[in-house]
Amino acid sequence: MSLEKQIKFLKRKGIGLGTRLKDGRKIYIYMVNDLFVEVHYQNDNSEEPAEKLNMITGLMNLTQYLERDFRATF
Repeated sequence: MSLEKQIKFLKRKGIGLGTRLKDGRKIYIYMVNDLFVEVHYQNDNSEEPAEKLNMITGLMNLTQYLERDFRATF
């Protein structure tokens, strides 16, 4: 599936959980069932095309990923 189609699916079927800042960029986080997806949009605007996705399966994996990322910033 193309990146554009993946984003359309996420926006249609997923739940937007919020955003976070990393390296001065705004990252949007979506959930579809047990899949969590971070999306980087052009100009940090969810109305712009997506630049890349990062998929994480399971809440435990998401928690570990975010904790590692948080620790790496200090």
